[in-house]
Amino acid sequence: MVNNTYNYLLSDLKNLKGVGVKTYNILKRKKINNIFDLLWRLPKSYTDRSKSTKIKDLKIGEEQTVILTPFKYNFPRIRNLPNRIYCKDDTGELDCIFFNSYEGYIKKILPLNKEVTVSGKVGIFKNKYQITNPKYVSEDSTLIKDKHNKYSLTEGISEKVYNKIINQILTNLPILEEWHDSQLLKKFDNISWNKAIIELHKPDNVGKYNSNFYRRLAYDEILSTFLVHSEIRKNIKKIKKQKKIFNNSYQKKILDNLNFKLTNDQEKTLNEINNDLQSNQKMFRLLQGDVGSGKTIVALCAAANTVKSGFQVAVMAPTEILARQHYNLAKEIFDKNLNLEILSSKSEYKEKKIIREKLENNQIDVIFGTHAIFQKKIIFKKLGLIIIDEQHKFGVNQRKKLSDKGGDNCDVLLMSATPIPRTLTMTIYGDMDLSIIKEKPKSRKEVKTYSKLESKIDEILKFIEKEINNNNQIFWVCPLIEESKKLDHTSAVQKFEFLKKKFPNKVALLHGKTDPEEKEMILKDFLNQKTKILVSTTIIEVGIDFPNANVIIIENANKFGLSQLHQLRGRVGRGEKQSTCILLFKSSLTENAKKRLNILKSSTDGFVISEEDMKLRGFGDILGFKQSGIKIFKLADPVHNEDLFKLAETEIKEMEKSNTSLNKYRTLMKLYDQADVINDIV
Repeated sequence: MVNNTYNYLLSDLKNLKGVGVKTYNILKRKKINNIFDLLWRLPKSYTDRSKSTKIKDLKIGEEQTVILTPFKYNFPRIRNLPNRIYCKDDTGELDCIFFNSYEGYIKKILPLNKEVTVSGKVGIFKNKYQITNPKYVSEDSTLIKDKHNKYSLTEGISEKVYNKIINQILTNLPILEEWHDSQLLKKFDNISWNKAIIELHKPDNVGKYNSNFYRRLAYDEILSTFLVHSEIRKNIKKIKKQKKIFNNSYQKKILDNLNFKLTNDQEKTLNEINNDLQSNQKMFRLLQGDVGSGKTIVALCAAANTVKSGFQVAVMAPTEILARQHYNLAKEIFDKNLNLEILSSKSEYKEKKIIREKLENNQIDVIFGTHAIFQKKIIFKKLGLIIIDEQHKFGVNQRKKLSDKGGDNCDVLLMSATPIPRTLTMTIYGDMDLSIIKEKPKSRKEVKTYSKLESKIDEILKFIEKEINNNNQIFWVCPLIEESKKLDHTSAVQKFEFLKKKFPNKVALLHGKTDPEEKEMILKDFLNQKTKILVSTTIIEVGIDFPNANVIIIENANKFGLSQLHQLRGRVGRGEKQSTCILLFKSSLTENAKKRLNILKSSTDGFVISEEDMKLRGFGDILGFKQSGIKIFKLADPVHNEDLFKLAETEIKEMEKSNTSLNKYRTLMKLYDQADVINDIV
């Protein structure tokens, strides 16, 4: 029988003593919705009130405890003036200051001529010590003379109240039934979940990240996420679909006509996808490849095989220009008798209507477009494969809905050109099967990477002039500063104006405020070589191939993470010419910046770079943007707890192999992941 005592932890905050309407609303605003959420507001430090200090030894600006004897009250009758209580010990005098406190209350907690223990922040006024609105006051020193946790408090909740609430929860903490077996528990010195939570909130344990109690809770958090992913994978594989029947003759014909040979990684990945297509289990796969590794050709081969088996294919890209690029490549390599169409927001109403009718009547084999191809109005006769490019911002819920949308017979292939560390891949994409392409085509030359001070701008301009004369194109990237979109926009405009004077009629500008239609035209002109230099913010980071662009200049390169610099660098070097990446800096590099730069110079492997990036910057935002689908752990850290991620992965594989029931993990999954995706699981 499942232990339901976790219900207390998921109950409303109003059930707690000391949580009135005001406190409740403050906590709600901070997305603390239940008791369990409150437990994860970990103490950041503590105040040691276990030792009292004589008045003469007090330190201004610090939280201190002092034993005092009040000897005089001063209750002014003038509005807004504070109440003042004169106190002393055998070494000096100190005033206790109270704002907005009643006389009766003050007389009760600070009776004259009786020793009282007071704790609070020490200040000074007119050469005299004072404590304003003391945090703790009591005649019983044992109630105060202790260590008190400091939490990241919200305005309006005192440390005293917060500690009382937390202590109340810990006192009433339910004894949960253990979900780990004895063998695994030994790795954490057999500490229970309950004991671990209590230890987590002890002042002396603040920051003890390597302790058994901390690691046990971090592991629970990781495992809960992996369990949910595992269940989604299993549920998808339970779906029985019609096998896609094809031989590799058409695929071979496409590949034979290419002017290059597939890398080993491409061949391996294509085989994995084909096996999925020919299976009676629904495919739900992520194709993760480094920039320029050739994911698109693999995906298009899979699309062609799907069409040859009698099904339709939908290829979705984040931008119209990228969708058109895929469409043009498909037209180039596919048989002329395959019916290909592109659905664009610019298409006339009549044209859209014709496309919708053709799709419904199975007269289109492959449709290319943006998210518009999944509008309700659009009905497929026999959709067999959905390919989604560059959708690395999709979360678990979105991916599940997408899989459901295509129906049981529809396989799903997601592609991402954003290499991320293995621990994060397991966390973000654990609900999917994974194929990785690391190898680059042998014909592709490595991009040479240099660092330059901005003061050397004249040298760079000469280099650009030479490249333009050789009929090459240049990206000039201005930094995206998240805190100041305006500044980002301004810096790009200023650089555009500067370069326009140097290279008239050869420079275009692209930034976040550019109108979508105008953006499409600017990119189109650059693709067709009507302009030679494209000044841009980071919106050129992913997706589109510009074969003739072989120079990228990145301003204020220290504003970017390594992974993002690698992504930007990947915008050049798509052709056979030697390409160059120049990283501009305003001043001499710090030791840390030099270290980062050397990593970038010494490697073109996006996966290696992302690992190093995560070690340097932490995992919160290594991709250079906020990802809606990433679960940010409260305790677990992919850098420091890499061994726990691997342990959880091994554990999940064993469970899947032995078909272990999830019953004993219901409490764990309920506590740690209450996402909609598990509603039908727990």
